Amino acid sequence: MSPRPRIAVLVPKNKIMKTSNTPEGSFAASNSLRFFDDEERDIADYLKEEGDTPPTQMHKAGFAALFIGAVGIVYGDIGTSPIYAFREALKAVSGDGAAVPEVLGLLSILIWTLILIVTVKYVAVLLRADNRGEGGILAIYTLVRLAIGHKSLPVLLLAIAGAALFAGDAIITPAISVLSAVEGAGLIVPALSAWVVPATLVILTLLFVVQSRGTAVISAAFGPITLLWFLALAGLGIWHIAAAPQVLAAFNPVWAVRFLTGNPGIAFVVMGAVFLAVTGAEALYADLGHFGRKPIVAAWLVVVFPALVLNYLGQGALVLSNPAAISDPFFLMAPESLLPVLVLLATAATVIASQAVISGAFSMARGAIQLGLLPRLRVRHTSAGQSGQIYIGAVNWMLLIGVIWLVISFKSSGSLASAYGIAVTGTMVVTTLLWLLYMVNTKRLSLPVALALVAPVGLLELVFLAANLSKIRDGGYVPVLMALALGIVMWAWWRGTQQLLGIAQKSKIGLIGFAEQMEKSSAHVIPGTAFFLASDSAAVPSALLHNLKHNRVRHEQTVLLTVETLRVPTATMEERVSLERLTPGFVRLTLRFGFMETPNVSRALGQARKAGLAFDVMTTTFFLGRRRFVVVGPFGIGRVFDQIFAFLSRLSADPTEYYHLPRNRVVELGERTAI
Repeated sequence: MSPRPRIAVLVPKNKIMKTSNTPEGSFAASNSLRFFDDEERDIADYLKEEGDTPPTQMHKAGFAALFIGAVGIVYGDIGTSPIYAFREALKAVSGDGAAVPEVLGLLSILIWTLILIVTVKYVAVLLRADNRGEGGILAIYTLVRLAIGHKSLPVLLLAIAGAALFAGDAIITPAISVLSAVEGAGLIVPALSAWVVPATLVILTLLFVVQSRGTAVISAAFGPITLLWFLALAGLGIWHIAAAPQVLAAFNPVWAVRFLTGNPGIAFVVMGAVFLAVTGAEALYADLGHFGRKPIVAAWLVVVFPALVLNYLGQGALVLSNPAAISDPFFLMAPESLLPVLVLLATAATVIASQAVISGAFSMARGAIQLGLLPRLRVRHTSAGQSGQIYIGAVNWMLLIGVIWLVISFKSSGSLASAYGIAVTGTMVVTTLLWLLYMVNTKRLSLPVALALVAPVGLLELVFLAANLSKIRDGGYVPVLMALALGIVMWAWWRGTQQLLGIAQKSKIGLIGFAEQMEKSSAHVIPGTAFFLASDSAAVPSALLHNLKHNRVRHEQTVLLTVETLRVPTATMEERVSLERLTPGFVRLTLRFGFMETPNVSRALGQARKAGLAFDVMTTTFFLGRRRFVVVGPFGIGRVFDQIFAFLSRLSADPTEYYHLPRNRVVELGERTAI
């Protein structure tokens, strides 16, 4: 029989990232032979005709629906900033009351921060730097990697730093948002102040508990509720501006300059507090793939930006009219009869903002897993209609533990505000640096021009970062320690997988020559098809060698299956499968997934059948190599990272579930590997 022609897809090499989240599949540790034969599920369940299609993507909703959805999801976090941002900025200048120049100066800084950071950087610039429609820190990291064309340690470290800082933000945002909203109840009934922390803990616990059930039902209400919230912000602002219209002068940046130059002693502290007004801006970029650029831009310009500015101006007008309102200018904007309604609406808005951050953390974790920065974690889809709605239990419970600890430790949003800015400013600085590298390496801008464009926003962000770093002792150490811990985990995992790839390269056996020799060998041939998962499509996987050594048989058809991660969010149907028959009995199959996709091998095999791979579902077996890592290196920092990697490998999700393989068709072969 002559070899069949190759059926393949041409994917540029620089689009493929062999993350080796699975060195030899890097399958999680086990040192024994194990059979999954305790379930009645069959591979046929995965290869039904309807399973041959990719997961359903979010339907193309109308512009109005996307617009309202963007208001609810994208801007939920930044929309709750008025509750505490202006209040915290006032604390630095209100020792002897706030004079008109001080209030106008603070308002001017707030307005122009929103303009420069959000409107210019994110809305006008970054939303255009998309990776197949996806945004976020990992998306722009992959764009830079594609532009550079080779591995770059500094770029990798930037991505790790940005992702780790984002995780710190994801823990602090629910805590400070819900805590600040519930504190408003103390203004209605002062006796309730003692119950602020318990009530906050109950709300947050319920929020995290329901994550496993999915948010498809309640998310439909996110947009309308948040839209109502922004309308309330604008209405309250307009009402108070009418009583003190002089605050409109804050649009003149001269007031900001006068304040900063005239108050050098407190300007640094004020800048750290002012930055709270743009927390959540990173969500504009991260949620780009869910709503598209135009709805996000329209929502900002038409609803969010005007509402935020009007509310901040209204708070300033209230402080000028009633200096006693400095203690809590946001909630004191509402008439006493409407204060309970505002507190309830604020609580709902903060819960929505927290939900958006939690969902973003799930998406970030999935991207990091696919890019080889984290070990495999079990990813579960919670919506049949929207592939972006996922649940990662390990991430969810770690976030909950962190949030509860923050609320109990800091007890008030004012205390927690000191810990908030570092994570957000750090992420923004990393995003700016990656955008600069992307524009220069793609030759879209020369280095001098790119630096000139980045300088105004970049310098402002560095000032904000420095101002927030000054609050390390007051709670700023929290996101730093959180980011450091996660960064060490990500670096240890990436380092370990790269180390194992190096070991595998030294001992690998070429696949093509091996396949030709096996056609002539005396090994007993049994009916059926065997799939062997391999991290290197050019090398023989160790599971195949172990099977031949111990069982002394080979299958009638042996398929060497490699799962590759593209440096794009999603793979097209043309990119998904490439197939090559090496000999009559050996086939090389490559399945490709984007870094924002959950790899579903069983579903992709339906596409492989259409590409020409023939196999009987009832006589098919999947062989997985399981490695248990034994640390034997010399004492030192390298050994510490090796031990972290070995520990993480034991926590890694079951590859059968992670790759969506049929349990009763899987055989695992274990081995011990020294690192």
